[in-house]
Amino acid sequence: MNPGQRDHGDGDAAPERGPRSAAVRAVLALCALGLFIGFMALGVWQVERRAWKLALIQSVDERVHAPPVDGPGPADWPGFDATAQAYRHVRLTGTFDHLHETLVQASTARGTGFWVLTPLRLAGGGTVLVNRGFVLPERREPARRDAGPQGEVTVAGLLRASEPGGMFPRRNDPAIDRWFSRDVPAIAAARGLAEVAPYFVDAEATPGGEGAPVGGLTVIAFPNSHLVYALTWFGLALMVALGAGYVAREELRLGRRRRHGDNGSSRPGDDPDADPHR
Repeated sequence: MNPGQRDHGDGDAAPERGPRSAAVRAVLALCALGLFIGFMALGVWQVERRAWKLALIQSVDERVHAPPVDGPGPADWPGFDATAQAYRHVRLTGTFDHLHETLVQASTARGTGFWVLTPLRLAGGGTVLVNRGFVLPERREPARRDAGPQGEVTVAGLLRASEPGGMFPRRNDPAIDRWFSRDVPAIAAARGLAEVAPYFVDAEATPGGEGAPVGGLTVIAFPNSHLVYALTWFGLALMVALGAGYVAREELRLGRRRRHGDNGSSRPGDDPDADPHR
């Protein structure tokens, strides 16, 4: 290599780019602003959802542990919102119709088996489906377990909203009497029951004979990961802000360098790499 030639091998640094155009910078700024606002809005929404969930949990806890009140009767059923009243501690008085009970497949802390839903003929008229509790598969036949309460009884438990349809692929099939969810209207139609409440009741645990349904197994759990979600969205917003700040700083630096070069610093005599013999 001649003394006047420059080495263009891999050791030479690539020339530094200039600042982006004003249009490109504007587009980048708008994108960053949109992402920042969007992530912040999602974070705030999750904070609001968390407040709503905590209020719901507190409300349900108060209903569950409150003294039982009379369950809604036939006069209250038109337009009744069972979801809004879910887990209210209620009591009902009537007579069980054991001939029209329904077994619904269940998975509990005691294993897999069935819920025993039995119509309760109310003393004041109308019928409420009562989930008397859980039985193991070997106790599904009424002859293999306690006959259950006879005559007029008072049942206490938690009011529950109907569970329509089941979930694919485990969907209810009334034609073969296979039930995966406690769908009150469907069960009532399959059993030929008239004037049935738009809710059912999970009965409390009560003493029973051998193989009697085990009540009091209602699982009350409300997932509450909203704080984690909120922190995630706020973290993404912070990352966008930091990234935008870094890009803006680099653009300012490149702009200053270009302006400095335009003022004469790039003359050939000032370039340390320039060949003085050229």
